Amino acid sequence: MKRITAWRSRKGIPAVATVVTLTAGCLLTGAADPAGKAASCPTASPDSFWHAPVDSLPVHPKSGQYVASIGAAEPLHPDFGSGLAEGRPFGIPVTVSDTTLPESQVSLDYAEESDTSGYRIPPDARIENGPASDGDRHVVVWDKALCKSYELFDAKRQGGNAWHAGSGAVFDLRSNALRPDGWTSADAAGLAILPGLARYDEAADGRIDHAIRITVPRSDRSYLWPARHQAGAAADGSLPPMGLRLRLKSSVDTSQLAPQAKAVADALKKYGAIVADNGSAWYITGEESPGWDNAQLDGLKDFKGSDFEAVDASGLQQSPDSGAVAPQ
Repeated sequence: MKRITAWRSRKGIPAVATVVTLTAGCLLTGAADPAGKAASCPTASPDSFWHAPVDSLPVHPKSGQYVASIGAAEPLHPDFGSGLAEGRPFGIPVTVSDTTLPESQVSLDYAEESDTSGYRIPPDARIENGPASDGDRHVVVWDKALCKSYELFDAKRQGGNAWHAGSGAVFDLRSNALRPDGWTSADAAGLAILPGLARYDEAADGRIDHAIRITVPRSDRSYLWPARHQAGAAADGSLPPMGLRLRLKSSVDTSQLAPQAKAVADALKKYGAIVADNGSAWYITGEESPGWDNAQLDGLKDFKGSDFEAVDASGLQQSPDSGAVAPQ
């Protein structure tokens, strides 16, 4: 499994750790939801950009350049599934908590662009690619009691209820407020990770109703709404900016895909993908889950970069500091 660890522009922010001293509590982890919980705490508000259809929006004038720079001949790759790849779990695990926990102790390398308090991280929260991973080591906690998402990048448990991370963010899942302009999150683009994950329960129901997180090898030193942060390797207008919306072309035939793959592909047609970080070309992100059928998801690898186009999503913006879309 090819994986490129994210490179991030930090604008000279010093690696000064900020510590928030708090304590631990009990939890419920896993993908199963108590009845009614998912409806009462969605991963994004209904009028969020995550849920905005882009299938009828105009093609971006730089679409060809962007697709070429990502890799027109490179295959689409679902960077999630079940079981192990190269001895490690893959995908971003979502730790679900439906009990209000005491706050956690979190120290941060990039505290100036991170939320420095308010985290309620279960002591056994799962880490992307496992506890021994040398990759991005994301931790994502879906707190259904408070309807928040706690997200860490390069997370390491320090013992007890203490965690250390490169950066982190707390998202109110009922709010459309974006992070301060210029701030990162646990993702380079400054966006939440949880709403952009392809989740097994959605695919099992046959419908994913939101955009999906995607990575690109190199990005421009710029960002588009709703992104709040750039992580560019160069100031190059042919490279995709953070926040760019890409979609699977309407002409692409998805009818023969197995059900799980079809749910993902149809979401890529209707809601598209959002450039959220640097990494491998056309890697879309989903949750780590034993429910995924890897053989079904492999059908997505038959698509390639040239099956995508960049979208001009500027007409969706209602306010530069809000993720709510303008009435259509």
